[in-house]
Amino acid sequence: MNSQREQANDTTYDVVVVGAGTAGIPCALAAAKAGARVLLLEKDSQIGGTLHVTGGHMAAAGARRQIERGIQDTPEQHLEDIRRISHGTARDDLIQVLVANAADTVDWFDERGFAFASETPRIIYGHEPYRVARTYYGKDEGLSILEVLKAELDQARTQFDITVWTNAPVTEIRRNTEGRICGVSTFRAGEEIDVDAPSVVIATGGFASDSELFEELEGSPLVSAASKTSTGDGIHLGRAIGAGLQGRGTYLPSFGGLPDPKRPGRANWSDRQLLTSERPPLEIYVNTKGQRWVTEDEPSIDVKERALTTIPQQTFWTVFDDAMLDLSTGPNEMVVGCNPDQVRAMANTRAGVHSAQTLEELAAMAGIDPQGLVTAVVRYNTQVARGVDEDFGRKHLPMPIEKSPFYAIRNHAITLVTFIGLDIDTDFTVRAENGQRIEGLYAVGEIIGAGATCGNSFCSGMLVTPALTFGRLLGEQLGAKFN
Repeated sequence: MNSQREQANDTTYDVVVVGAGTAGIPCALAAAKAGARVLLLEKDSQIGGTLHVTGGHMAAAGARRQIERGIQDTPEQHLEDIRRISHGTARDDLIQVLVANAADTVDWFDERGFAFASETPRIIYGHEPYRVARTYYGKDEGLSILEVLKAELDQARTQFDITVWTNAPVTEIRRNTEGRICGVSTFRAGEEIDVDAPSVVIATGGFASDSELFEELEGSPLVSAASKTSTGDGIHLGRAIGAGLQGRGTYLPSFGGLPDPKRPGRANWSDRQLLTSERPPLEIYVNTKGQRWVTEDEPSIDVKERALTTIPQQTFWTVFDDAMLDLSTGPNEMVVGCNPDQVRAMANTRAGVHSAQTLEELAAMAGIDPQGLVTAVVRYNTQVARGVDEDFGRKHLPMPIEKSPFYAIRNHAITLVTFIGLDIDTDFTVRAENGQRIEGLYAVGEIIGAGATCGNSFCSGMLVTPALTFGRLLGEQLGAKFN
C-alpha cells in the first residue's frame, strides 16, 4: 500500500460512486477489484435502485447461453438491429462499445449462478423485436440481477477496499481552486460531510419520478411507473457544475398503463392492459374527443407509441362492451391477470375503470366527449358490418360494440425511463455544455439518458445492459489508475 493509501481515512477515497444501482454497483465492484479505494453512496435506505422495479432485460450477442442453444448471432448483427430499431438515432460510438462487451456481461452473471428464466434467450415483442433471440432476464426479473450484485458486493467488502453508505444523498460535486473535481458533499447521519476523491462517478438513474424536471426537459405530461428514487439527482448535480445534456428529442413513452388507484400521476405497469400486439383486439381506442386515433390491430407497438404522443394529454380510453369482455380470457384477457368478472368488479370502483348502460353515460363518467364517442362507435359498427375499416385500415373486425353495459378504461402514455441525460464521451467522462471534458467526473447508467443507447426508440435490453456493462468497464478503467 502506498503512502497516500496509508494516510487515507474514511473521507478520503480514490473513487466515489454516487448511486448504488444497476450501473453504480458494478462500477464500484470493478474499481475496487482493480485496486482503487472506493466509496459507494446511496441516498435510499437500500441498494438496488431501479432493480427493484425493472424487468431486468439484458441483451447480448454471442453469450455462452445463446451459443449453448445453437443460436447463431454476432455483435455486428446486434449493432445492425439497434441501428434499425432506433432508425440510427442512438449514439453509434456508445452502442459499438456496448455490443462488443455485452456478452462478457451476461457471461459474468452466468458464471455467478444467475437465475435465468428458462425461456431465455428469447425475442421480446413488447417493443420492436430483434431478428435474433438475444434477450435474457432472471426468474425474478431485476431482483435476480440484484441478488448476484449483492452477493458480489458482500464478498468484495471483505476482500477489497470498498465502503458503502446508505441514507447518504449527495448534495454537491466539489471542485478545487483549480477547477478540478476533488470529491463530493454528502448528507449523512444529520450532518454534511465532505468526501475527497479525484474521481467521481454519477450513477443516480433518471428523472421519471420528478414531474417538474420532466416537464422542463421533455415538455410532456408525466404519468410514471418508474422507481421512487428516479428523481433526477444526477442531472441537478451535473448541471450545477456546467455539465451538458444529450438525448433531446428522443423521448418516447410506453404504450398505456392503468392509473394507480391511490397515487395521482402514477401508473401500474404490472396490471396494464394486454397490448394488442400480443392479442387480436376486440376494443377500440378513443381520445378525449371520443375519436379513434390509431389502427388498433397495428402490429408495431413503435407506430402506436409515436401516434400516442400526438393526441391530447397523451391519454386514451379502450372502449368495449360486455360481449367483448366475456371473450377476454386466458391469452386474450384485456387486463393482465384479470378475468372478465374481475374487470367488472373494478368498474366504477377503481380510478380510470368505468361502466355504464349507455355510451352517453359512459362518456360522461370517463371524461370523454359524449357525442364524439357515440359518433365513433356508430361509425365503427357500420364498418364492422361492411367488413372494411375505411378510416384506419384495421383488419380484425370481429364484432360491433352494442351489448350493454359498456366499458371504458383510461390509459396514459407512461414513463418507465427517461431519454435525456448527461453528455459523455466514449470513456464515460462527462462533457460540459461547450463539449469540453470535465476531467475526473464520469457518468454511467440511466443518468446518460436512454436516448444514448436506444435513440428515439425502445431496444430490448439496451438500458440495463449498458448500465451493467459501462459500469464494469468504467470501474476497471478507474481502478487501474490506483493499482
